[in-house]
Amino acid sequence: MRTLNLGILAHVDAGKTSLTERLLHAAGVIDEIGSVDDGSTQTDSLELERQRGITIKSAVVSFAIDDMTVNLIDTPGHPDFIAEVERVLSVLDGAVLVVSAVEGVQAQTRVLMRTLRRLGIPTLVFVNKIDRGGAQYVDVLRTMSTGLDPAIVAMGAAGGLGSADARFTPYTGADSAFTARLADVLADHDDAFLAAYVRDESAVSYRRLRDELAAQTRQALVHPVFFGSAMTGAGVDALIAGIRELLPAAEGDAQGPVSGTVFKVERGPAGEKIAYVRMFSGTVRTRDRLPLRVGDEGKVTAISVFDRGSADRREAVTAGRIGKLWGLGGIRVGDPVGVPRASDADRRHFAPPTLETVVVPCRPCDKGALHTALTQLAEQDPLIDLRQDDIRREVSVSLYGEVQKEVIQATLANDFGVDVTFRETTTVCVERPVGVGAAVELKEQKPDNPFLATVGLRVEPAKVGAGVEFRLEVELGSMPYSFIKAVEESVRETLQQGVYGWQVPDCTVTMTHSGYYARQSHAHAVFDKSMSSTAGDFRGLTPLVLMSALLEAGTCVHEPLHRFRLEVPPDTLGPVLSALARDRAVPQDTALRGATYVLEGEVPAGRVHGLEQRLPGLTRGEAVLECAFERYAPVSGALPARPRTDHNPLDRKEYLLHVVRRV
Repeated sequence: MRTLNLGILAHVDAGKTSLTERLLHAAGVIDEIGSVDDGSTQTDSLELERQRGITIKSAVVSFAIDDMTVNLIDTPGHPDFIAEVERVLSVLDGAVLVVSAVEGVQAQTRVLMRTLRRLGIPTLVFVNKIDRGGAQYVDVLRTMSTGLDPAIVAMGAAGGLGSADARFTPYTGADSAFTARLADVLADHDDAFLAAYVRDESAVSYRRLRDELAAQTRQALVHPVFFGSAMTGAGVDALIAGIRELLPAAEGDAQGPVSGTVFKVERGPAGEKIAYVRMFSGTVRTRDRLPLRVGDEGKVTAISVFDRGSADRREAVTAGRIGKLWGLGGIRVGDPVGVPRASDADRRHFAPPTLETVVVPCRPCDKGALHTALTQLAEQDPLIDLRQDDIRREVSVSLYGEVQKEVIQATLANDFGVDVTFRETTTVCVERPVGVGAAVELKEQKPDNPFLATVGLRVEPAKVGAGVEFRLEVELGSMPYSFIKAVEESVRETLQQGVYGWQVPDCTVTMTHSGYYARQSHAHAVFDKSMSSTAGDFRGLTPLVLMSALLEAGTCVHEPLHRFRLEVPPDTLGPVLSALARDRAVPQDTALRGATYVLEGEVPAGRVHGLEQRLPGLTRGEAVLECAFERYAPVSGALPARPRTDHNPLDRKEYLLHVVRRV
């Protein structure tokens, strides 16, 4: 039996979870369709999800379409929980992108589609809510063609829009306008097909058109579009047929080497870890010992496999399937199971969180419990980037938005019994070197050097997105490899906080000098550390040298900017422009479209929440604001206050020296 691992993605409130319920009902998995408003859906199982009516955590359900088992992964639509979507993308065979027929293409829709295209994930589009007032057909197709991808093909006509009788009628080979449009789109991606079509249109049969459509959809070149309503069921049968015909089944050799990816971690009733794993190759059996991260392994104590509606206990999970594994205590989200896949080297598909806040327990005695609770939350969502500030003795987390902060607060109270408050949310900036800097510490020339090591480093700027590259200008055999490795690891760790305390994500660090004291001892005595270099000497000295090089190079603080699109009534344009100026937003394009002004530009990420709160009062509640991360840009004016520590760059070096001496 074939397997398809299918993701359902959408902008918040487009009807994604309702569509999941309708698909499960149509497949006979559930007898009654649940309601998001009532909190009775299959995939929104968390109490918070039911209270808020939004999806917070990804969830897996299974159903069958003829000879195909579909593992459907329902993902959050709210941008504050984009990290959940990111983890799911790496395990999908195909996706259904849900768009509202009323609101049309929205900010998150564009972000998701860009990512799906970049990753080459075959995608169908389902335009939902055709039964709702204000539903559009032609306008939605037009905005999808211009805002998402021109290679879209409407697979049918929608009628009775905005009424309970709204319906979707699939096109057939007898519809000449459809076959002509289909042929034009397909010909753009296949020269052989284009040549055959140009030679003789009549020679290209409808069957060949459908086969070519399936082939190009599976290559993520073309995106078929279906219309319907998850509430009434209109168009859902056509979508199900499209899923079976157009999306590719999972591939993988069950006899090959074990290779899988953990995309979700949760805890069971007894606190045990449960890992959700997509298998790409091989077979995992109960009692197997699996290599996890470097130097770590775990023993599988139980397995459940998703199949036809539920996760059933099995003895094994094979390539192409999704399973739940027990017994892997050290497992984390994103970990490879067995042999890592080449694509697992870089799983970052969306921008990192651009906000952060300090978490403060209401009761001082809860500090230990708070750290334990946040550690468990970080197991499920590593992007919250739990950090302990040793100077202020505070715990901080990274965020995508204010809703995520509210969810963390409620989760800590409900699940762990820890009441917390938050400091003011601040923006997460980055630092970039502006020049070249070098520093060296020579043991033989610096009697006050407490480390038995010589380290020289040069720091240079790198292209945005290049990451940290560590190079050697010394001979690889000039000292033991473990010492060189210690320097590299310390470089990467130290760059988490640069001159102003922000991460330095992109730079080239070159080791220019090295030296060590060979293992030795006094006559007829055992090894004497006071006379011999160890990896600890290099770990202690490297941060000091690197900070000196960064100070010489100089760094510039960059803040995150969001791309915004704002629709406002014409008579409110003046006050809105003034508000944008106060929030340091820069409109780059202003146009009157019908009875609405549309403004597009950039705004600092830290100003978005305040802007969202002010706009309703300025526009009588008629403003429509869409924002998504665009880029980092140098901070204008004075440098922002350092939110994680309260010392200057020179104090940073003194602090590092204090820490390593204490160690």
